[in-house]
Amino acid sequence: MAGLLDKHLIYVTGKGGVGKTTVSAALGLAAAAAGRRTIVCEVAQQERVSRAFQREGVQREVEVELAENLWAISIDPNLALQEWLSKQLGGGAPVRLLARSSAFQYFVAAAPGAREMITIAKVFELAQLERWDRRHRTYDLVIVDAPASGHGLAMLSTPRTFAEIARVGPIRRTAEKVAAMLGDPSRTGYLAVALAEEMPVNETLELGGRLEKAVGLGLDAVVVNALYPERYTQAEADMLRSAARNGLEPEALAAVRAALAEHDRAQAQRAHVERLRAEAGAPVLGLPLLFEPQVGLDEYQHLAQDLDGALARPTQD
Repeated sequence: MAGLLDKHLIYVTGKGGVGKTTVSAALGLAAAAAGRRTIVCEVAQQERVSRAFQREGVQREVEVELAENLWAISIDPNLALQEWLSKQLGGGAPVRLLARSSAFQYFVAAAPGAREMITIAKVFELAQLERWDRRHRTYDLVIVDAPASGHGLAMLSTPRTFAEIARVGPIRRTAEKVAAMLGDPSRTGYLAVALAEEMPVNETLELGGRLEKAVGLGLDAVVVNALYPERYTQAEADMLRSAARNGLEPEALAAVRAALAEHDRAQAQRAHVERLRAEAGAPVLGLPLLFEPQVGLDEYQHLAQDLDGALARPTQD
């Protein structure tokens, strides 16, 4: 697990709404703090990472510096396709005319998986020492803030599909290179984000098997996000329950009930975490719930420190 940040590509996925962007941003900060030139890559024009760092928004296909050693980009498939065509055909006005023509745009939109293929190809390009455009900087690590599990897995499957469809030519060569990297455990790692709840845990456990079918690799780690603190031992919780039954002033009773509700939530979460540890087949890391109305750079740095420590030593208790 300590070697996860030494890979060239980390693909962060999971059920929608579990905090993939939060984990991607924290992971990016942890890698940057370790001296790795890191870029967090958003797809589907989400632009959530940039908002997390209080920027106006990462411009499409523009690599924007967010912090020391940390950049972000939001991939636009149309612009990525134009860049790829320029690499293949030598650029110039003909390429721009082709990429912007309505007939070509219709073809790309109608071809199943075409947008996913060019998006994952752009992710691959970001992780290379030789970029499509040699004027662009290179990175030690690319972190992909991927779509929710189903769409994210479909994106991973497209290179193999396109390599089979395109028997020869640049499309096949690109697809084979991308598929090779996605299936190389020395270069690529897969991280699932979950909440300690039944449905996200079920989907995460299913994700491991589906991921192996898509790329031939399993999960490197599972991050359980938004964990409540365990403030009380079971004996202390029993004492609070006894006090609540024996009569308290209204304000004191409300405080005790709130404390017990948090304790019960933490216990329920712990059961889901233990199930993940037993069945996921990968180290399970935890991140705390932040009791803040808004999450800013300070909070992300706090999570990055927690995540860095957890990567070095996955929690087992």
